[in-house]
Amino acid sequence: MASINLEDPEMLWLIIPTLIGGIYLLKKARNKSLIISRIIVVILLVAALASPYTLSARVDSDENPDIVLISDETASMKLFNDETATNLYEHLTATTPTTLVQLTGEKTALGDAIMQYSRGDNQIVLVTDGNNNQGAELEEALQFAEDTGTTVYYVEPELEKNDLNVQIQGDKTVIVGNENQFDILVTQAGDESISYSYEIYSDGELIRSGNAVQNGRQRSVPVSRVKFSTLGEHTLRAVITPSGSDSDPINNEFYKSVYAIPKPKIQAIGLERNSPLAYNLYKLYDVSTTDDFSDLDSTKAIVIDNVHSNSFSGTDVEELKEYLRDGRGIVVVGGERSFNFGGYLDSEIEQLLPVISEPTNWKGGRNVVLMLDISESTANHGTLGDILGNAIYILENENLRDAYVGVIAFGSEGLDVSNGLVYLGSTSNMDYLRNNIETLTPTPTSQTSLNEGLLIAEEWLQTETGELDIIIISDGGIERSYDESLAIADEIHGNGVNMYYTHIRSSAPSQLDDSGVHYAEKLMNEIGGTYFHIDQGERANIIFDELPEPTDKDNDTQLSSYPLIELNPKHFITSNVELEGNITGFNDVTPKAGADRLVITSTGKPVLTTWRYGLGRVAALTADNGQGGEASWATSLYSGNNSKIISSTMNWAIGNPREETGAVVEAPDGWYGTPVEVELTMYDEGLPILKLDGEDVPISLTGNNVYEAAVSPDSIGMHDLSGYPIAVNYAIEYRDVGLNEDFPRLIKQYGGKIYTEDNAHSLLLSDARENSHKVVRETVSQKLYFLLAALIIFLGEVILRRIKEIREMKKMQSQTQA
Repeated sequence: MASINLEDPEMLWLIIPTLIGGIYLLKKARNKSLIISRIIVVILLVAALASPYTLSARVDSDENPDIVLISDETASMKLFNDETATNLYEHLTATTPTTLVQLTGEKTALGDAIMQYSRGDNQIVLVTDGNNNQGAELEEALQFAEDTGTTVYYVEPELEKNDLNVQIQGDKTVIVGNENQFDILVTQAGDESISYSYEIYSDGELIRSGNAVQNGRQRSVPVSRVKFSTLGEHTLRAVITPSGSDSDPINNEFYKSVYAIPKPKIQAIGLERNSPLAYNLYKLYDVSTTDDFSDLDSTKAIVIDNVHSNSFSGTDVEELKEYLRDGRGIVVVGGERSFNFGGYLDSEIEQLLPVISEPTNWKGGRNVVLMLDISESTANHGTLGDILGNAIYILENENLRDAYVGVIAFGSEGLDVSNGLVYLGSTSNMDYLRNNIETLTPTPTSQTSLNEGLLIAEEWLQTETGELDIIIISDGGIERSYDESLAIADEIHGNGVNMYYTHIRSSAPSQLDDSGVHYAEKLMNEIGGTYFHIDQGERANIIFDELPEPTDKDNDTQLSSYPLIELNPKHFITSNVELEGNITGFNDVTPKAGADRLVITSTGKPVLTTWRYGLGRVAALTADNGQGGEASWATSLYSGNNSKIISSTMNWAIGNPREETGAVVEAPDGWYGTPVEVELTMYDEGLPILKLDGEDVPISLTGNNVYEAAVSPDSIGMHDLSGYPIAVNYAIEYRDVGLNEDFPRLIKQYGGKIYTEDNAHSLLLSDARENSHKVVRETVSQKLYFLLAALIIFLGEVILRRIKEIREMKKMQSQTQA
């Protein structure tokens, strides 16, 4: 039954004086039934004044849907067939109303165009390489289109020419005299095998050259041990010379500006001078080893190395708190006199830290394979959404936080969705799995070949240890592949793998064996697995018990070895570090709420944890300084490529390494034709002046002694901004060449479809017609029914009263005649 809504609900307040007046009259009047009927009539009239209505749904369809064709004709599209959009427009406009929108120039505001033309009563077709470099983000724009009810289709143009570009990646602000690594990133539009030579210049001097063969879309050439021996401005320049097809040489040269600053000053407390930690710090920073907390203003960060809590007085802790409130950083390093071994639990110093000095609950040792049915039947009977939704629901189970999870989809064939088992405790891995699951689509004309997926799962798990689980989520239609699936499942289960089958019941005909048992249930009964069924819209309640702590050598950290895992590779500290190796011990701590675990052991124990304390930054490195006491725990953490984790942790704690004196300019490098945002901070008194290549730049005050400006250098190359360097490179349109490989996933994620040029002509219009069938909700006024009810009651009461009067008159007449 449809619910009744009100346009003017405030009118119902009139019922209160109506009832008050009615109650008063009931006490005074003799004819109470008359008063009651009039109260009801007035209440119905008030309800009519409130304008009641219901919502009625109807299906609105359009055989000639309104289509907006957005043709990307910016500079990067010169690599593709330029007739794709024209031919498609001619095909569509002959049959249905079609508007052509052309994007031109050396910037692509694709997201803005999608949002501009998403009206809800139309559909959008994109012919583009999917590269968006100005305005709204693509995901934001596609979400907006979906919210407005506009379907977005994507027609992939055919790549006809190849093009290469080069970029230099690395820090702009470096420390004078220190070694730095930069990466030369070469991107090609296609994926053919291509060779090229490269040259890298530092301040005009050739420092590296070579030849490379590239087979994929991108290749990174590391350039390590680059030093800058003088303070101030420096320039890196990379040049590539392709030997194969290359459409445009404009993006074969790249400039990068570098600004060398003095070594930041840090203070180290308890630092063992001969330790690997000390070696790294002295090499990179200006280190003071005083234990005095009274003069911290000149330091950028503090390192506390294996110091017992008794060493910190209440005054010391207050000084450290104030230090953090000023936006500075502290790095606390573990060992045999700190954290759980140093009385930190419930101490004043622990208030600053992102961890509590008590053992964390061990999680891990579990390997789970999710097998998802994407056969045609899941689309025909509407179970695909439930299958994918249940998979994501299982991923979010708290007891899988530190498990390794793989995802396999199966129709007629098995499909590796996750590229093997993935560590689920990583935020980026979780997002990766969720996105891959959400974009799965049914395989047309496919059968449910469970056996094909089981073969992949068997291969994944045959070398794994710990608890092994396979969870099948399906509509249960496995009768055709039952025998093959049984043979493989029985072998897998015999190898110690737990198997679960989640059967989602639907409108599909029940697939029962001769004894009336579902084939899915029969399969689990045969091998000793767990079967349960749920209805559409429900979620599987699979209970994963917490795994027990490992008992072998748990308390003997000197003899145990713990592989290191980057838990959050997107953080500033871990983004450019490929961590490898083991540690042999650690301080057992528990991260606080709001802390960010960056590095853990394979058993889930925190090794590097960070958080923000006010404006400041605190990192807890719960391994030792590499030297240790009776035994060193983390020697490998300070050697080779792993040592980057120490410098990046310190750089994160330092924040801004530049001296806070005078006028400090900060600005990124830019692209020709795109304004560069500049920030000028005045630490000393004086008139703020900013000049670009000697010409004054207008600035505006945006904060306390902070000014901002936007500059647009008129040429490619190096530019001087009041002594601070800015590099300007080729227009941003030449940066992203070829098809955006993430774009199809986004289109599918927000309800669209992907076409080649050929199948767009045959399928797109029919899909657009189908998607034009939309449910339209209309308001239906119910005011008339309340008015009719009031009128009927009123007239009924008048008629009854009149009949009663007539009867009484006749009775009186008969008595008079008698």
